[in-house]
Parts: sequence; structure tokens; C-alpha cells
Amino acid sequence: MTTTEPTEAQDTGGEERRGIFAGSDPFAIARAWLKAAEKAEINDPNAIALSTVDASGLPNVRMVLLKEIDAAGFVFYTNYGSAKAREIEVAGKAAFVLHWKSLRRQIRVRGSIARLEGADADAYFASRSLQSRLGAWASRQSQPLASRKALMAEVARLTVKLGPRPPRPPFWGGYRIEPVEMEFWADGAFRLHDRFRWQRESPDKDWRICRLSP
Repeated sequence: MTTTEPTEAQDTGGEERRGIFAGSDPFAIARAWLKAAEKAEINDPNAIALSTVDASGLPNVRMVLLKEIDAAGFVFYTNYGSAKAREIEVAGKAAFVLHWKSLRRQIRVRGSIARLEGADADAYFASRSLQSRLGAWASRQSQPLASRKALMAEVARLTVKLGPRPPRPPFWGGYRIEPVEMEFWADGAFRLHDRFRWQRESPDKDWRICRLSP
């Protein structure tokens, strides 16, 4: 998938977007906020609450770890047989929220989503611990499991079979969410919070920015 350079935004927030909200690239703002959270949040500053919908339209949400914010969107990795992956493949859209209690900030994102495979997925998989790589092979994510003992037996079997350098499983890889809407929120005194929404019709269109009421 090709990435696109950030387009010039139509900013109705005007000169009010200063400090932590300043900038013409929302992905750069998101990376800056995440970097600040990495210094302040005790556990998993990159944890996102990922929302999808099933074939009947019933929503689902779960925590996953965001692994990259690139020039096109937000990247995470998972088992392609998992419930979230099956729902993603049907809907082609997803949403998530990043919330940091330590900073009293959050980012909300909505957009289209597509697989990220090939060299990028291979490189990330190789960077994981051996135990995590073997676990990815052993787990039939979201499927019924007879017992933890059965799972550990499968890990042991695959340890012998795959050795110390297991390749990326064909059923495991990445997804990139390319947003059409992003909202940056920061806590304000007396619940008068600051909120700025970035919107665009599609990933190749310009952003429109406006301040929202708390």
C-alpha cells in the first residue's frame, strides 16, 4: 500500500490551535502525544480500544497494541483468524481510542482499514520475542480452547518443529487504519475541555479542522 504525504488542511480552529494541538500533520501530533505518554504512562501507553462491528452490525471492542503511526495511518498486528480480523474483513472500517490518564488526553480515530503484509509484517514479527512468535503459531485466536494444558502442549510441539527462528505464520500480520476522522482531546478546568476534530472525505483529500464544544 502506498503512503500519501499530508495534505494542506482547512483550519477553522485558527490561531487557537497552539501548544500540544499545533501542527499541520495530525499523524505528527499523534506521534508527539504518544511519545509524551511513553514517559508518563505506567503500562502500555500504546494500548488502543479497537472497535469493529460483526456481520449483523453488533459492535465489538477490545484492547490491542498500536505498533506504528506512519504517514498513512495507524498500524497494529493480529491473527487473521481472530474475531476482530473477521469483522474487519467484512466491514473494511474500524475505530479506536487512545486514552492516557496520566496526561489527561485522548485521540479518537475512525477510518478504512486494510491488511499490511509482506516485508513490514515479516520484520515486525521477527522483532518479537521467541515465546511470542511461537505463541502466535500455537494460538487459534478467538476459537474455543479445551484447556490451557492443550495450548501449552501445542507450544511445546511447535518449539521442536519450528526451532529458534519461526517465520511469520501465513495467518498472522498487520492492519493499517487510514483515518477520515481524528479527534484530539485534552482535559480542561471545570470540564471545559479542548477538542479539535480533523475530517476528510477520503485519505487522498484535504483535512478540515474545527474546534468542538466540550
